[in-house]
Amino acid sequence: MIRFTNVNMTYADGNEALRNINLHVAQGAMVYITGRSGAGKSTLLRLIALIDRHSRGQIIINGQNLDRVRNRRIPLFRRHIGFMFQDHRLLNDRTVFDNVGLPLVIAGYRHQEIRKRVQAALDKVSLLPKINSYPMSLSGGEQQRVGVARAVVHRPAILLADEPTGNLDPALSWDTMKLFEQFNQVGVTVLIASHDLDMIKRLQKRIITLKQGRILTHAGTPLEENASSNEAG
Repeated sequence: MIRFTNVNMTYADGNEALRNINLHVAQGAMVYITGRSGAGKSTLLRLIALIDRHSRGQIIINGQNLDRVRNRRIPLFRRHIGFMFQDHRLLNDRTVFDNVGLPLVIAGYRHQEIRKRVQAALDKVSLLPKINSYPMSLSGGEQQRVGVARAVVHRPAILLADEPTGNLDPALSWDTMKLFEQFNQVGVTVLIASHDLDMIKRLQKRIITLKQGRILTHAGTPLEENASSNEAG
């Protein structure tokens, strides 16, 4: 499903965010990516979603070589990926319905199908009664769940979440992580970047630890930084 082979990412300012990353995430897996701020967690997710393009190496997503995905084809590629940002990125002048339905509008779905899918997504995150509310009237936890609904409304095969509990209290953080587990249980491949190592250890899923752009450990097992066999999956 997801395979990185000797992947490096260097930004225009010279920052080397990822170095020689080799990993494999099987279809239907749930993986947590952890590490300190600046370790490369967000960059790894952004490369999978083609928000950024890697500098060297090879990335294969669901059998597709990302080097061969032209810019004009990126929106089509992303129809199979849900991405949840840490800061929600909700449109405050649009209702919850409009925010969640936006990916479907962009993809060209008809209004009847959009309404059906938005209602189903909001029901999944227990926010259906808030469908006509505006984001500013919601609590932080509710806004976070709107972000989850928007990420899954188009029923993606891969769900990526970048620090989804970064601004939540411990109880809401736990509830959010358990919600991601529910999506994983129906076959969605889930990758979550989080710095909350104590919590994700309790969830007993695979853990990839990054340090200064390199894979340091996988599921608690030390890896040789330059080995080509440092895979998760």
